[in-house]
Amino acid sequence: MQTISIVLILLLAVVVSEFLSRMLRLPIPRPLLQIALGGAIGLIADFRVTLNPEIFFLLFLPPLLFLDGWRIPKEELVRDRKTILALALGLVVLTVLGVGLFIHFMIPAMPLAVAFALAAVISPTDPIAVSAIASRVPIPKRMMHILEGESLLNDASGLVCLRFAIAAALTGTFSLYEATLNFIWVAVGGIAVGFAVTWIINAAKNWIARHYGEDTGSQILISVLIPFAAYLLAEHLECSGILAAVAAGLTMSFSEASGQALATTRVRRNTVWDVIQFAANGIIFVLLGEQLPAILRSAAETVRLTGHHDPGWLLIYVLAINLALAVLRFAWAWVSLSFSLFRARRRGVVVERPSWRFVVAMSLAGVRGAITLAGVLTLPLVLSDGSPFPARDLAIFLAMGVIILSLIAASIGLPLLLHGLQLETDMAHLIEEEQARAAAAEAAIAEIERVQHELAEGKPDADIYVAAAAGIMDRYRARIEAQSRAGEDAALARKVDAIEARLRVAGLKAERKTIFRLLRARKIGSETARKLVRELDLMEARYEG
Repeated sequence: MQTISIVLILLLAVVVSEFLSRMLRLPIPRPLLQIALGGAIGLIADFRVTLNPEIFFLLFLPPLLFLDGWRIPKEELVRDRKTILALALGLVVLTVLGVGLFIHFMIPAMPLAVAFALAAVISPTDPIAVSAIASRVPIPKRMMHILEGESLLNDASGLVCLRFAIAAALTGTFSLYEATLNFIWVAVGGIAVGFAVTWIINAAKNWIARHYGEDTGSQILISVLIPFAAYLLAEHLECSGILAAVAAGLTMSFSEASGQALATTRVRRNTVWDVIQFAANGIIFVLLGEQLPAILRSAAETVRLTGHHDPGWLLIYVLAINLALAVLRFAWAWVSLSFSLFRARRRGVVVERPSWRFVVAMSLAGVRGAITLAGVLTLPLVLSDGSPFPARDLAIFLAMGVIILSLIAASIGLPLLLHGLQLETDMAHLIEEEQARAAAAEAAIAEIERVQHELAEGKPDADIYVAAAAGIMDRYRARIEAQSRAGEDAALARKVDAIEARLRVAGLKAERKTIFRLLRARKIGSETARKLVRELDLMEARYEG
């Protein structure tokens, strides 16, 4: 009963944080509010959540990484692959080695393997936190896509490095040759398992759906179970469950491109996954705050073992680690950008150097979040001989401090850096969207004509079918005509579309208000009202999406 109560309290705290974020309208990202609420729960409530690292890892990481892989724009991932790989692999390795050595030098009481583990766990970034911070300020789409791609891959690379560091801490030995071979097996095996599990499950459910029909509820449940299946099988085979979850998400996006799922399934499934993402990320930050008071007390004791007595040294450690992370990230971004510009000039391509503010913004955008906390909480409680894991509470506290301070720095710095910058308009995406709309409209006209002839053939009232089809096709022809315009005509057409969308939304809201009024007056039944409101909601989502 106590476990259920704790879960309900954590979920309630996540909901309250969302209400407070909207009501207060303060320039404070939601994760910080959730940490504060968690801290209040930890100080006031008479319980403390005891986290089992393996269970915590299993519950939170597979769905979050799976969803990141599923939803990340693949074209942008391929286009900026060199930049993303440089940040997600090169910068992670540099962070683990450089910051790990720095932490061990700064805190000798923390063993080198544990310092590397801490450096590995603070290397992944969190684009969700960046999105929350930059929601009030326009942020370049390409920059956001790079951050998303970096986060997707550095989650995996950082947590794989964490796995090796923990193994070294437990055994007391480390072999570069064995670690390299093990890394290849762990990485390749994890990716293969994620791909295979997702492909087999999707092939099976698609076959069943084609032959026996599709049930929306079971389809959604299958999508929820896939990341856990991939993760557990990979871990059973001693591969990376993290990479398996990421690969499963990427495979899911390619599998879903077939478009076989029903529209209702996609709409409801997206809603379910939005709730999962919101709840999982929120609970992680609330748990961070809830654990903070007890971790602070234990970490203070660890600091005294290093020869210090003032708990203020904890703040110094956190500030120093954040500064080291920021300097490394800025240096890596600057060198990578200079190298890319140099190669472009060698090829004869003229590329304008981005403003220094963008480079600094990329450095500040390296916010740590849910994955960092989830990873550090998986540090073992004891060593192989049964003795306590060295400096575990201190490592958890420092990771928490890095998360909080990086959130504060980004929430203050990003709006200042991005405010007033002239952001480029991504005309390529606008043109691509308009061309896709026109192509879809042409296909729709051809299909409507075919179905109209099929329905009207041999019917005495064939003119009714012709008139109905003509009205629908006129709307599609208007879309094609709008796409064919250029320059100011295209901009005017988009403005007209925006005005039309607002008018349609106003009409839909009036319809829905009337339906609810009729329901309250008992002039229509609840089932009828539910069906009509559902239709109106879907149409409104189409215009406001």
